[in-house]
Amino acid sequence: MLLQLFMSFAKIGAFTLGGGYAMVPLIQEEVVEKKKWIDKEEFLDILAVSQSTPGALAVNMSVYIGYRLKGILGAVFAALGCVLPSFLSIIFIAAFLTNFLDYKYVKKFFQGAGPAVAALILYSAIKIGKTKKFKWYYYIITVLTVLLMFFKFDPIVIILASAILGIFIRGEKNGI
Repeated sequence: MLLQLFMSFAKIGAFTLGGGYAMVPLIQEEVVEKKKWIDKEEFLDILAVSQSTPGALAVNMSVYIGYRLKGILGAVFAALGCVLPSFLSIIFIAAFLTNFLDYKYVKKFFQGAGPAVAALILYSAIKIGKTKKFKWYYYIITVLTVLLMFFKFDPIVIILASAILGIFIRGEKNGI
């Protein structure tokens, strides 16, 4: 199982351009759809917790999933699988490819990869949105968040305000 964790996250890490958010649909496909290690609801919880904690989203998710499945060793193997491909790629690029970054086709590759990454992130958001049962207060928090972003509020203030609003609404609902 430890080797499976490592290989699954190494595959995800090796074939994802664009960082953590671009990895979300691949992680979901691998751990929810293919391997069935966790269900969709737990995946959404892991995603929320991983976004709320310091560090890279994909690494946080890999650590949480690895820990959930196999404890500390699972977390270590999953995290190593997630970061090792990027680490090796950066070493390779730094050592050999920095001279090629000005070539026309290399630039065109990165220009094409950017929109693809944005599409993957949008696809993931839509897929996650379809699986979650939305409550009325989700819409209120979403609209308020967009408004605060529009008025250029600090993202930390937005996150804290959303968390407090969620606690208040859920607390009222549960009689707390």
